[in-house]
Amino acid sequence: MNGSWGCACALDGLTGSGRKCVLSQRAEGESAAKETHRVYKQKLEELTALQTLCSSSIHKQKTRLKDLKHTLQRYKRHAGQEEAELVQQMGANIKERQNIFFDMEAYLPKKNGLYLNLVLGNVNVTLLSNQAKFAYKDEYEKFKLYLTIILLLGAVACRFFLHYRIKGWWVSHHYVSTFLSGVMLTWPNGLIYQKFRNQFLAFSIFQSCVQFLQYYYQRGCLYRLRALGERNHLDLTVEGFQSWMWRGLTFLLPFLFCGHFWQLYNAVTLFELSSHEECREWQVFMLALTFLVLFLGNFLTTLKVVHTKLQKNRNKAKKP
Repeated sequence: MNGSWGCACALDGLTGSGRKCVLSQRAEGESAAKETHRVYKQKLEELTALQTLCSSSIHKQKTRLKDLKHTLQRYKRHAGQEEAELVQQMGANIKERQNIFFDMEAYLPKKNGLYLNLVLGNVNVTLLSNQAKFAYKDEYEKFKLYLTIILLLGAVACRFFLHYRIKGWWVSHHYVSTFLSGVMLTWPNGLIYQKFRNQFLAFSIFQSCVQFLQYYYQRGCLYRLRALGERNHLDLTVEGFQSWMWRGLTFLLPFLFCGHFWQLYNAVTLFELSSHEECREWQVFMLALTFLVLFLGNFLTTLKVVHTKLQKNRNKAKKP
């Protein structure tokens, strides 16, 4: 309102020709803005049409390449040596073209994956320009930095203020496992990685199941001990041992030892892969050493804990 009133007052101070000039300039500005917006909408519609046409064309070409690849694979089984080499060259050419189409699709809208569909629905979130991609990457790195700082402060608070009681090897185990995860993330994809990939995934699935069994056992023991008033509410593990715990522990121990020896098997496999003629990654030997350390620490500590608790249980039983 104040701006309109100011403009009106300014117009009142002008002569007739001055008013016509100002009004004419404003009309020309509005007309230019409307024309620019009209051109923008037209170009946007043209862009959408081009995106649809380009996506459809790329999809057709990828389908043809996929069919050609399957045909070559079937033909390769019955081909001679020279023909097999030719088929291999054509396969490499097909892979190169698929990579080209993949790069082209990076600048085109595409359907969201399952997770984005569940969270956002069928909303296009593709970044179509390098500037937008770089801005997103910059914001993502800032987010990781802020999250790291928050987690660091939380870890410091837990360490110096909450005083959770996790003792012995299990403290070191957390740091060694974190180191192993970091090395695993930096291991580039290649022949050696693919040789170990399925074994590691199977180990991860088994380890998750064992961790669930451990959680269930510890939760039951801590609940009963807290109900009896023998444990603090900040305890995360059970260090005392009662005779009634042995029943659940005997069920858990075979899974624990199986997991320990699987870690040894991972170490042996990685040591063998590190001596492979095509192995160039430093991560292979480092992971082998880390798995070996985890096996020795877990296996020896578990044996020591079981032996100590059995001795205490026997001593309690002997006392009148």
